[in-house]
Amino acid sequence: METEDVSVREQLFHNRVRETIICVLLFTCLYIVSYLILTHFKKTAEFITDDVEDATVNKIALWLCTFTLSVAVCAVLLLPISILSNEVLLTFPQSYYMQWLNGSLIHGLWNLVFLFSNLSLVFLMPFAYFFTESEGFAGSRKGVMARVYEAVVLLLLLALLVLGIVWVASALLHDNIARKSLYDLWEYYLPYLYSGISLFGVLLLLLCTPFGLSRMFSVTGSLLVKPRLLEDVEETLNCTTFEEDSLSRKLNYGGSASCWVKLNLEAMKKDHQTVRSKRIALEMRRKASPWQRNLGYPLAMLMLLALTVMCVLMVCFNVLELLLDETAMPRGMEDPNLGMASFSMFGALGAAVQVVLILYLMVSSVVGFYSSPLFTSLMPRAQDTNLTQIIGNCVSLLILSSALPVFSRTLGITRFDLLGDFGRYNWLGNFYIVFMYNMLFAGLTSASLINTVTWAVQRELIRAFGLHRLPLTVSRSTVPFRLLLASGLSKIQ
Repeated sequence: METEDVSVREQLFHNRVRETIICVLLFTCLYIVSYLILTHFKKTAEFITDDVEDATVNKIALWLCTFTLSVAVCAVLLLPISILSNEVLLTFPQSYYMQWLNGSLIHGLWNLVFLFSNLSLVFLMPFAYFFTESEGFAGSRKGVMARVYEAVVLLLLLALLVLGIVWVASALLHDNIARKSLYDLWEYYLPYLYSGISLFGVLLLLLCTPFGLSRMFSVTGSLLVKPRLLEDVEETLNCTTFEEDSLSRKLNYGGSASCWVKLNLEAMKKDHQTVRSKRIALEMRRKASPWQRNLGYPLAMLMLLALTVMCVLMVCFNVLELLLDETAMPRGMEDPNLGMASFSMFGALGAAVQVVLILYLMVSSVVGFYSSPLFTSLMPRAQDTNLTQIIGNCVSLLILSSALPVFSRTLGITRFDLLGDFGRYNWLGNFYIVFMYNMLFAGLTSASLINTVTWAVQRELIRAFGLHRLPLTVSRSTVPFRLLLASGLSKIQ
């Protein structure tokens, strides 16, 4: 009997060591990738300075930002890893080489991501910001430790302020919880704070994702070569090259001309850059193969359209299930029971589609976030992003990514229930919140998609038939469709 107990304890010990090693290896890889990404965007001048103290502070803050970004990437991969792990165990149920892939590993990964994401949001990122902005208390010795002391004091004051505000909010909404939270902070107060942060992230995804889904068409189109109907690329390129040469001569002449010419140099420089970018795009279109020029762009647009329509249909189906079946409500679970049954009615193919849709929604939310007027200033630029902007970007991406599992499960994109503390949010059990959230997402996404497709078709028709050269006094939106057809037929003849 004692031998059996020892063997069980040894097995548990080996399982725990194996899970720890796997999590450390995964997080190390993500940390390296995140560091390379931040190194590509950071402003090099802030880290190579004569002031050794500032350089050290900036490096420490960059390490904290790298940790936060790696946690954000891991949060994005939570659902895909869980769904694919379940399908792998279903395909190879008795495989010796897949014994390390189990529910305990996935559950521990969810708990670690939840812990590190809240640690980064509540402590590490505020500390990194205060650390870079601090100079030490007046009268104290200058140095890195003086900045650490000031940053810690500011962080404690901020924590007290946030805790006070959230406690007042909980007292107004839930009086019993507010009373208990003073005596039991960990069991009542912190879950309430985490629930509020998650709700904010899910609402931010609700605003950014539909806008990002519509923006994905224009962003993808800017990366590909667009086919142009009835357009002579060589003629357009020759005209653009002639215009660029003319502007270059004017700029060279303006350097030694009179003062009134020099006043227009800035405007001519902007025009020259615009014409140059247009010439580069035309050269890319001329060098592109006929398959790439005529088939790549339509296929990419059709794929984006199919993914977006699939998301809307799945959300509409989830709305019907919410009205008919209580199990459609998002909830948490303690034991994932991997390898028992597929989380999609279509098996492995449906699980693969779920993973693609989850990643597509995350990319769309990021595109929508940076395309919105409120957050355009946070857009990172290669080798020209200061440390404050890097901190803001890491916080924003962590909020979006940590809410992605709850977002995907609430919309019914996947049936994989939330693990660990992700399923403890207070608002997940409210039917009206979940139902209205699904309806708003379906409505906003449908409206954005219809608006994008109709305006894109009208714009391409106007450009194809040469009506974009009309004077500004003519309203192009009032051009009838018969005029478009007549213009096209005359060009063909």
